[in-house]
Amino acid sequence: MRWLPLLLGLIAGPAAAAVVDAQPGGFEVKTTIAIAASPDAVYAALVQPGRWWSSQHTYSHDARNLTLEPLAGGCWCEALPGGGSVQHMRVVYADPGKMLRAVGGLGPLQGMGVQGALTWTLASGPAGGTVVTQAYDVGGYAPGGLAALAPIVDGVLGEQLARLKAYVETARPAP
Repeated sequence: MRWLPLLLGLIAGPAAAAVVDAQPGGFEVKTTIAIAASPDAVYAALVQPGRWWSSQHTYSHDARNLTLEPLAGGCWCEALPGGGSVQHMRVVYADPGKMLRAVGGLGPLQGMGVQGALTWTLASGPAGGTVVTQAYDVGGYAPGGLAALAPIVDGVLGEQLARLKAYVETARPAP
């Protein structure tokens, strides 16, 4: 039962974010957060990034242009003004209420010789809530290496997960 205080702290406290590993050839960042809603409700919101993702972290500067098809092969895409589009990631694993995984390079990583796997794992938490673990593993080539990018990516993804939590719990993303 030594893990119980840790779990309760996780549920009650802010997101636990970390750069798990950072090397010249890749990195892993992970954030765990508790959301006061069922895993099914969290998953339903997760697959609607246009409702909670920050517009600041889109190419069109409008998160409402984001869509995500929650099935293997589905596109996490963004419509651009003038008829263009961006594929941010491709869904490779979708298990409603349990896990979603997509592969690709987010943001500036897209233009580098890297590949990443972004996984959200949802587990039932106390009082009908959900513990969400978001992990992004990136590897490949980037001039100067990837290690220095890990804390930046960790911050951006941590912000998005906090916005998801706010959206699920209040129907509005964090500002």
